[in-house]
Amino acid sequence: MLDVSNFERMRIALASPEQIRAWSSGEVKKPETINYRTLKPERDGLFCERIFGPTRDWECHCGKYKRVRYKGVVCDRCGVEVTRSKVRRERLGHIELAAPVSHIWYFKGIPSRMGLLLDMSPRSLERVLYFVSYIVIDPGDTGLTKKQLLSEAEYREWRERCEREGKRFKAGMGAEAIKELLMEIDLDKLAEELRQELKESTGQRRIRAIRRLEVVEAFRQSGNRPEWMILDVIPVIPPELRPMVQLDGGRFATSDLNDLYRRVINRNNRLKRLLDLGAPDIIVRNEKRMLQEAVDALIDNGRRGRPVTGPGNRPLKSLSDMLKGKQGRFRQNLLGKRVDYSGRSVIVVGPELKMHQCGLPKEMALELFKPFVMKRLVDKGFAHNIKSAKRMVERVRNEVWDVLEEVIKEHPVLLNRAPTLHRLGIQAFEPVLVEGRAIQIHPLVCTAYNADFDGDQMAVHVPLSAEAQAEARLLMLASNNILNPKDGRPVVTPTQDIVLGVYWLTVARPGAKGEGRAFASYEEAYVAYLNKVIDLHALIKVRLEDSQLLETTIGRLIFNKEVPIPKELGFYNCEVGKKQLGEIVARCYRELGTAATAQMLDGVKRLGFHYSTLAGITIGLEDIAVPEEKEDILRETEEEVEKVDLQYRRGLISEEERYQKVIKLWNEATERVTAALVEKMDKFNPVFMMANSGARGNIQQIRQLAGMRGLMADPSGRIIDMPIKANFREGLTVLEYFISTHGARKGLADTALRTADSGYLTRRLVDVAQDVIVREEDCGTEEGVEIEELREGSEVIEKLGERILGRYAARDIVHPTTGEILVRRNEEIDEEAVDAILAAGIKKVPVRSVLTCQTRYGVCCKCYGRNLATGQPVEIGEAVGIIAAQSIGEPGTQLTMRTFHTGGVAGEDITQGLPRVEELFEARKPKGQAVIAEAAGVVHIHEIKGRREIELTGDNGERYTYQVPFGSRLRVEEGQRVEPGDELTEGSVNPHDLLRVKGVRGVQLYLLREVQRVYRMQGVEINDKHIEIMIRQMLRKVKVEDPGDTSLLPGGLIDAFEFMEATEKVKAAGGKPATARPVLLGITKASLTTDSFLSAASFQETTRVLTEAAVKGKVDPLMGLKENVIIGKLIPAGTGMARYRQIKVVCPEPEEGMVGVDSAAGK
Repeated sequence: MLDVSNFERMRIALASPEQIRAWSSGEVKKPETINYRTLKPERDGLFCERIFGPTRDWECHCGKYKRVRYKGVVCDRCGVEVTRSKVRRERLGHIELAAPVSHIWYFKGIPSRMGLLLDMSPRSLERVLYFVSYIVIDPGDTGLTKKQLLSEAEYREWRERCEREGKRFKAGMGAEAIKELLMEIDLDKLAEELRQELKESTGQRRIRAIRRLEVVEAFRQSGNRPEWMILDVIPVIPPELRPMVQLDGGRFATSDLNDLYRRVINRNNRLKRLLDLGAPDIIVRNEKRMLQEAVDALIDNGRRGRPVTGPGNRPLKSLSDMLKGKQGRFRQNLLGKRVDYSGRSVIVVGPELKMHQCGLPKEMALELFKPFVMKRLVDKGFAHNIKSAKRMVERVRNEVWDVLEEVIKEHPVLLNRAPTLHRLGIQAFEPVLVEGRAIQIHPLVCTAYNADFDGDQMAVHVPLSAEAQAEARLLMLASNNILNPKDGRPVVTPTQDIVLGVYWLTVARPGAKGEGRAFASYEEAYVAYLNKVIDLHALIKVRLEDSQLLETTIGRLIFNKEVPIPKELGFYNCEVGKKQLGEIVARCYRELGTAATAQMLDGVKRLGFHYSTLAGITIGLEDIAVPEEKEDILRETEEEVEKVDLQYRRGLISEEERYQKVIKLWNEATERVTAALVEKMDKFNPVFMMANSGARGNIQQIRQLAGMRGLMADPSGRIIDMPIKANFREGLTVLEYFISTHGARKGLADTALRTADSGYLTRRLVDVAQDVIVREEDCGTEEGVEIEELREGSEVIEKLGERILGRYAARDIVHPTTGEILVRRNEEIDEEAVDAILAAGIKKVPVRSVLTCQTRYGVCCKCYGRNLATGQPVEIGEAVGIIAAQSIGEPGTQLTMRTFHTGGVAGEDITQGLPRVEELFEARKPKGQAVIAEAAGVVHIHEIKGRREIELTGDNGERYTYQVPFGSRLRVEEGQRVEPGDELTEGSVNPHDLLRVKGVRGVQLYLLREVQRVYRMQGVEINDKHIEIMIRQMLRKVKVEDPGDTSLLPGGLIDAFEFMEATEKVKAAGGKPATARPVLLGITKASLTTDSFLSAASFQETTRVLTEAAVKGKVDPLMGLKENVIIGKLIPAGTGMARYRQIKVVCPEPEEGMVGVDSAAGK
């Protein structure tokens, strides 16, 4: 039997009138919907049961046949087939039009497909279609030209003249005339002529010929006929998809489509009647025009002229609107379905939970696991059948709770918090039943969810099938998600009160009670502490199991003993703050795997909460002490500022210089106050402890509390040279308060804007990279990328070690002095190798990279390297494109929006933060563009009439002259040597120029460096490979320059791999190969040029994408993730790959004990 959901690819094309009639179950002849008295569908109307099927299961319209036993019988009285009512969701009808009409997508879209085929401008086409002008179809021997437009008067004049002279010509108007012209087109002949014209013409004519050839080729290769763009028959979609429902007040609410269909049917019927009556031409023409407009409104309301409006002047939703936008079919129903077996509730902290557990409210669990509970009740004999089991559950009998306990054991649930910015926004937990109505979550997973307990809500989903449960347990369990996929750092490091407790526990206080005493063992020391002989923070000497006397504190001993810190990690004898805890977690994970790390984290959590409670740390006003030196520092600075002002008033320095100096002075003053403050603070000062441990706050905030607030920016971002000298402890003056409101307001406004922008950026990134999946083990490429540390001027943005860790070497890496091979080709560069490479002083390392990967759809394991979320080499089937998009998009919200005004550069902003990232990924021409060198050579700088010019004498003897825009700074000096692509002036480079000058590799490295720079400046770490995947997607197309003997079109964008294939084929046959140049596309453009029309249509510009796909008869190979979600198949990544499809999963009996399963998953 044919399985409807099992298909390999999907094709879209134009439908011929015969095809539409074949799909249809009957013709809709009347505009009626339902009878107002009986509320039953009218015969031959838009809801007719004879055409679309019965409204009630197994029952015909007149009631002669009822019940299943008449299945398939067609009633002889009312003609309705006895069947299920759900056929009303799938049976189409049709309307036979009295006159052909054009399909607005193909006439109005840009470019107008009809216009290109007929070689007419859309303006003149519109005049013909809407009955303004006549078009000559066959000029005969009259001296008219084919496709000439004639006005009403001209047509009459010609007709009279021809009648006098006995000549004949044929002209027409409306879609009929256009249809005749389209039917006459011989596509093969036209294609031949256009190819000839291509060779002969230049300029605009050539461009037009290319565009026409593209459309002609599309029709030729797809098997579509041009006249199918004109409709003789209109399909009517199934009635259940345009329902009519009765409201409480007895009125009816109906879908807009019914109104639009009714207008078409009414006008069509009126036109038929007029034609039968033989009405005057002008009346018939008017009716035909109205029919054309009605069909336009049905297909795409508002595309031409004013939209048809319903009650209250609201434009009606046409068929196109049903697909478009966030509320359209694609994004609302196909990509964003609602899910059964789910619930949501407020979250609270569950401090006693284990890492892999969550607390689920009892009532919620019962509702979610209802079918499982009912089955178990029947199995155990508490109920005899499902119905009685259901009743038991609804009445909440005592047995039900015991059964529920059994059911949820070993059955993980998924918790999700919106917005899900990265894959850690959904994780699996083992449910533990709790009283109350709030979900409890483990405090350490809050960072991943970005959750807090001020009223956040979370959704719960139940994985139903055995496969889903297995995946949830092995891949998504919270204790397996310890590393962050964006940079491979632990994401579950303890925060806030845990950190504070651990820090307080491990701090040493000089001169504390019992300092200097020695103990034979930990136990002895602990007893002494319990008996208050020694203080928790006193430095004492203790002999550990294997070592000599160790000077430490009892607090540190407790930390090492109580947190099960594994032996392999040694003894931590230092103050343990957030940073140290992060290192402990990372090391523990790397050396001992998941299970040990999860246990250790739970230990830290327990200890941290316990000791932060014991510490009783509070903040009082007296803890914020203002340093005495502040007065003197302020007085000195004010005197300095006065001197600068005097110099300015005497005209010795410019306004700009004065401003810079004043700001520098005040910044120094703020620094000095901060230094004095920190120096004076007691190590046990609660405010200082919070900042120093990394629990909350930082030195900048303490400076504002107890030092001085310092300089503030005005709304445009320019720093005001009047500092706020007071701090919050002393209180601000009215003026100071007013100045500081700018910053606060800007902060809030920025945050709101940033969230939306960042979300949209993530959506575009996901779309462009969604089909990048690890497809093979090794693509076998010889190429790689040379990697060195990323620098911005003198400061290092990203160290070499971070960049090469977890990559594969592209060539043998050899020690420069001893000549020994440190890493062989195609071996992973792990932590030890990185240390060896750095120790050898190697500055450039050749590694395999996604940028040079030769895998056709996706990447290979070797070019991608290590999977950052597991620390292991990446596996085949990993959806690395989505991970990359999430890793770049998720921190997007942290990037600041503001455009910094660089002092001194008049009117030139260098964009930073999120807008800069967007500018790079969209490959836009940047603001404040830099001039770049086209070739290698020597520069000379001239001043001509107050304008500066840079002259570059190339090594090839050519000379290039560049005008320097007014006010921009030079980056080169007279006589300096430059390489191609070097910046000659300050600013951002236009990536398209760079691609032209330095080629693909140059632009790849530039984009990578620039994106990294923006993120690193904000302190966000993202691994290079995520950005590389995006850059690869932006560069996957080439532009054909000369098609040679291939069938490619000049100027066409084509996938680089397809281009290579086409060229190889021609070469093998001995023909002339094509030439092409690489192009850089922005992510939006790249998403829309993907092979998959489903993915592109669900992204943006739905109608344009579908129009183009239908004309070309495109076939969607269903390679990416989105397409498969849309058609409801498993995604071809991970366990959904084809190789795992035919596996049968058997559910084993649940094992005892959780950690066993856990450690197996971790290692």
